[in-house]
Amino acid sequence: MPLLAPLLKLASVTRRYDAPGKTEALTVLAGVSLEIARGESLAIVGPSGSGKSTLLQIMGTLDRPTSGSVTLDGRELGALDELQLASVRNRQIGFVFQSHYLLPQCTVMENVLVPTLACADAALRDGAGGRAERLLERVGLGQRKSHRPGELSGGERQRVAVVRALINQPQLLLADEPTGSLDHASALQLGQLLLELNREEGVTLVLVTHALDLARRMGRVMGLTDGQLKPVEPGA
Repeated sequence: MPLLAPLLKLASVTRRYDAPGKTEALTVLAGVSLEIARGESLAIVGPSGSGKSTLLQIMGTLDRPTSGSVTLDGRELGALDELQLASVRNRQIGFVFQSHYLLPQCTVMENVLVPTLACADAALRDGAGGRAERLLERVGLGQRKSHRPGELSGGERQRVAVVRALINQPQLLLADEPTGSLDHASALQLGQLLLELNREEGVTLVLVTHALDLARRMGRVMGLTDGQLKPVEPGA
């Protein structure tokens, strides 16, 4: 049986930014190459300012590399225009950030369903309500769907953000320091939840984190330093 092609492939990805007052551009990513399998869980660690969030934004089409290529499910993303990239983000990629970015005036259920408003898949839109109910029950928030974000704890708000990220059945879930604003117990619970949903939903999970204990629970850990991405050995 032939091996499945990776879901996400980065080839020699470089990202440079013009630095104010300097003649040379600042290189944040220096020829990063990476393949991520379908259904895999991957943690990316590294010091502050090492470019972890930049790398995640390039994976999620929120930023473009200065050079190199990014391929998602066989499509080279650099060949797509902004409208096509917006469609990719809405349909194939889910995002969870350190800040939950929930709409304070909307209920939990309304927040979860926001991404479906721009979804072109009619069947998926029609089934979104039932999927939202199921996922909210799965994360322990079935009784909170009519509450507003201000009535929830920090951990509960992040769980709502996870459900919102999964509502359009994405292939890829990108989480940027999702436990950074949580207490230790809530962080552990959210990390475990992300791993369980990775398995249950079959979604590929890429997690950026400073928490090494959380990173080591992922299937693979990579470290980003000086613009280079390298494997982190167990126990390192």
